[in-house]
Amino acid sequence: MPAIAEGGSTSSAGGSTASAGAVIAALRTVHDPEIPVNIYDLGLIYRVAFPEPGVVDIDMTLTAPGCPVAGEMLNWVRDAVSTVAGVGHVEVRLVFDPPWDQSKISEEAKLELGLL
Repeated sequence: MPAIAEGGSTSSAGGSTASAGAVIAALRTVHDPEIPVNIYDLGLIYRVAFPEPGVVDIDMTLTAPGCPVAGEMLNWVRDAVSTVAGVGHVEVRLVFDPPWDQSKISEEAKLELGLL
């Protein structure tokens, strides 16, 4: 599972707080179009950090570098996390190190996909 940094929450200027749990829930609404599992449980999210109030930084990868919806998926992630209360800005970075493989899939998703 990804690293959740900086205590797992951030406060916005208005005083509301974006929790790591709310951000993860938002990430779980985004699905890889070729695999019927959300990107969080697929292990595509490598890092979630809260560097300052109202800001969420996310490092993510793809199941394959040549994914035809790569640009769109980054927008889907940004849009989903932007709906979380207390989040004012979302920075999503695409990374390929380390490369994604099936070992990064959560146990629940492996069961769902019939890999266990």
